[in-house]
Amino acid sequence: MDFDITFLTNGIEHKLLTLAECEIVSSVDNLADTATIVLPEAVLNEVVLNDVQSKIGRGSEVVIKLGYDNNLETEFTGYVDNITTNDSTLKIICIDALFLFRAAVPNIELKPTGIKSIAQYVVNNIDSSFTVNCDYDISYEKFTIYQATGYDVLKKIQEETKANIFFDTANKVLHIHPPYVEKGGDVKFSMHHNIEQSSLEYKRAIDKRVEVTVESTDLNGNVTSITTGTTGGDKVTIKVGPMSKADMQKVADAALVKNSFDGYEGTFDSWLIPVVRPTYTAEIIDLDYDFKNGKYYVVAVTTSFNDSGGKRTTTLGIKLSNG
Repeated sequence: MDFDITFLTNGIEHKLLTLAECEIVSSVDNLADTATIVLPEAVLNEVVLNDVQSKIGRGSEVVIKLGYDNNLETEFTGYVDNITTNDSTLKIICIDALFLFRAAVPNIELKPTGIKSIAQYVVNNIDSSFTVNCDYDISYEKFTIYQATGYDVLKKIQEETKANIFFDTANKVLHIHPPYVEKGGDVKFSMHHNIEQSSLEYKRAIDKRVEVTVESTDLNGNVTSITTGTTGGDKVTIKVGPMSKADMQKVADAALVKNSFDGYEGTFDSWLIPVVRPTYTAEIIDLDYDFKNGKYYVVAVTTSFNDSGGKRTTTLGIKLSNG
């Protein structure tokens, strides 16, 4: 078990020499990936605390690498958001590039416009070194930004369109995609080989009935709605800004997609190897039940590292194929 955690503060690099635990939460459903670094209580005397806080502060850049036998993978790139000291415990709370995008953006009324244009406006006014990778072509008749941060704007887009929005901090890319479209890699897991523990449940689409209604208020204050899904199913209502019926249908379809397959729901635990990230396609193999085999979209991974070892908890999204 090895780690390499490096901080950059005012151009000066500092390496963490001791570690009690580290947890990294990454998800296409969250706007930000986060990391929590905990130092061991045994070294937390006043001198050490002062030393850490003199070298690491809010806004310090951080890169976390974890692995075995000096074979390390970069697990997190971001910024220190906060340092807390409670009950003799020091925690360094980190966040990815969303840290930068909690800055205010100028008020504007964009009409007509689309998701990519809105995101590009945010990037241009906060950090133009970032690029926007967007293949979700939903348009708005009008989109208003008023006394909002970049985070507020991205959160609104995510809530209204169900887009997968996330940052590639290392490469300075803001990703915006329809749910379960962006593909990061492939990985295989076996119930009999490299899945340590599982809470996966196999469910049928017929048991996951959902009825989705999308409501849009146009520029004249008129409300248009469309409803799709299974009548009598669990009702979900999504309110969006002024947009066409075709784009409203895209939003509804995005909300329905995760309920339209027979397959696993839930999480499973594995080790640090094989590497798995959100956006990966994970093939699940069960030698006892062939009908359960399939390839799934990974929506979230929580990676933990401590004295007990390294562990990944993977959350599955939709079933992509039967394997």
